[in-house]
Amino acid sequence: MYHEIAKKIIEMQDADLVLRDKLIHEGRLSAGYDPEMEAMHIKNAESLEQIIDEIGYPTIEKVGTEANESSWLVIQHAISRPEFMRKCAALMEIAVAEDQADAKQLAYLTDRIAVFEGRPQLYGTQFDWDEHCELSPSLVDDPEKVDQRRKSIGLNSFADQTAIIRKQAMAENQHPPSNLAARNKEAEEWKRKVGWVK
Repeated sequence: MYHEIAKKIIEMQDADLVLRDKLIHEGRLSAGYDPEMEAMHIKNAESLEQIIDEIGYPTIEKVGTEANESSWLVIQHAISRPEFMRKCAALMEIAVAEDQADAKQLAYLTDRIAVFEGRPQLYGTQFDWDEHCELSPSLVDDPEKVDQRRKSIGLNSFADQTAIIRKQAMAENQHPPSNLAARNKEAEEWKRKVGWVK
């Protein structure tokens, strides 16, 4: 229905992924939230918000499967815009219930919002560096329930996901912060600044 809008959404995702690859090759992906990346995420979020104001949530029916998935990636990366992410999660819940978006993507978005708000995640999709210099899942409510929820929407096991995330980080030459406490303090200050926490 909205071919030009679909094309624009896919272009936003592609620009995001190109920049991510650049940061990986320059060894900048693990060095905190890169200002160039944050600027890209904010710009994409603003563009997508205009689209949502115009056509509603970019469902599969409206923009096709590829652009629908691209919309999710833009939303997932809009971490400087808490209210936008929360609004999109509510719209995405409706789209998933109507089989117009993927329940797995909603799980990732729900978890990301929970982690930024300091709540346990439900599906175990979000990871961060721990004190042992390993990528580990952020706080979850109950590992057994997490696996049940993951299975119910077609995600692999919690243990398998952990292994995959760690292997991917190694392949991308990601590394833990040299000073985890300082990095975590900086992250908390950033969350407060953009409005995730009071």
